[in-house]
Amino acid sequence: MHQHTHPGHDHDDPHDHGDDGQAEILDLDAEVLAEHIASITAWLPLTSEPRRIVDLGYGTGAGTFALLERFPYAHVTAVDAAVGYLKALREKACARGVEERVWTVQADLDADRWPDLGTPDLVWASASMHHMADPGRTLRKVRELLAPGGLFAVVELAGFPRFLPAHAPENRPGLEERVHAAADALYAEHVPHRGADWGRLLVAAGFTVEDQRTITVDMDGNTDGDRDEAIARYAHVTLQRIRGVAAGTLSPEDLAALDEILDPDNPTSLLRREDLVVRTERTIWAARRA
Repeated sequence: MHQHTHPGHDHDDPHDHGDDGQAEILDLDAEVLAEHIASITAWLPLTSEPRRIVDLGYGTGAGTFALLERFPYAHVTAVDAAVGYLKALREKACARGVEERVWTVQADLDADRWPDLGTPDLVWASASMHHMADPGRTLRKVRELLAPGGLFAVVELAGFPRFLPAHAPENRPGLEERVHAAADALYAEHVPHRGADWGRLLVAAGFTVEDQRTITVDMDGNTDGDRDEAIARYAHVTLQRIRGVAAGTLSPEDLAALDEILDPDNPTSLLRREDLVVRTERTIWAARRA
């Protein structure tokens, strides 16, 4: 739901958009959670169908394409700080036959001045606002950007997905939670606005919060071979990424156990397990320009 694009990004965040490895995570996130992303776009409390949409921090385009599908007459201006995603998004748009409905803009949303993004009816920001150096200032800029009565949809992850059963791996039960706890402590230093009270911040920036919803994802595998494979790859690349952040703070035993499940040739590898799930939460705030 980007998942989820991070202008003003921090390079230690597994959901940062700064390299090819992160692009794979975002693409898998979009593939595995496509139905949930679509349910968010369908839920938005819109008074009329938007024609001009801005996607702030589009990453690999999950939100952009979900919005284009949901609103067939809309045009999306997709904004991200990572130059590498511009070409990829254009290629995807061409492959889907919607290139005339997408305009890509490279911009740092922490900058004092933004490029001309038009006057959108809807602004979408999925997993990007917590990366802002000054979220309050960014929210005020969005309010100025929106058409009168326009809607701002802020989507934020409650945490990174979990994939393993609590008893796994068998030689180090609870490993995944300990790995996440170690990484969360580091993220708190580098991404201080993660988990912020976005409802309060939106009101302070001059919005009226019309609705808020938390989507709980608890997806079991073993129903579709392609999806099971995607979940396995999603788990593998996500935990591989988190290992790069948290390795220095893990116990030797936990690090060894993590390396075992990340080793594609190991019988206990994440890529070979048949009991993986996807557990995560995403919260959406729908705010109207007051």
